[in-house]
Amino acid sequence: MNILHIDTSVLGDASASRRLTGSIVENLRHSAPNAVVSYRDLAAAPPAHLSGQVLQAMTSAEPGSLTEAQRQERALTDALVEEFLAADVVVIGAPMYNFAIPTQLKAWIDRLAQAGKTFKYTEAGAVGLAGGKRVVIASSRGGAYSTDATLQALDHQEAYLRTVLGFFGITDVTVVRAEGLAMGDAARNKAFVQAQSQIDGLSLRAAA
Repeated sequence: MNILHIDTSVLGDASASRRLTGSIVENLRHSAPNAVVSYRDLAAAPPAHLSGQVLQAMTSAEPGSLTEAQRQERALTDALVEEFLAADVVVIGAPMYNFAIPTQLKAWIDRLAQAGKTFKYTEAGAVGLAGGKRVVIASSRGGAYSTDATLQALDHQEAYLRTVLGFFGITDVTVVRAEGLAMGDAARNKAFVQAQSQIDGLSLRAAA
């Protein structure tokens, strides 16, 4: 089993999502001791956001015409895509920042979203090419959004990730959620206890 572990929080050791992803990967490794884990910290080394130069580097049919900087961007993009496609399980740390995902996580997704690699267009519409893998999202947020229909409309974090992963053809998506983290110590502690209980269940399912 190949596990790809992605962290994106800018908070370092104070990060709730990093705490969750670490526990998720630990449990999965316990279930599959021979698993190979690849780790990428997108906060420490974020891919550049899309620009005209980066997009040209990603899509040019003539790599020889690219500048040295563009060749480096293309090499990074190719490495990110290959790493993602090779993973059987992808664990993504996704804190909510201003109702959405961190920009460095969006930049990573923009590198992955390539026609012919993670999806393709057909006469019937888009078809995902990255199916067959499992994704576990470690979602952390200060407020509580999942239990209130009005607040759910503000969620452009989990909803976006489910949408884009589905576009890639990935349907086995689990969200391990710790929310209400800024609503007092009792709420924070309860959120982590509930999340850890879910994580413990993930390790059992992975071993089955």
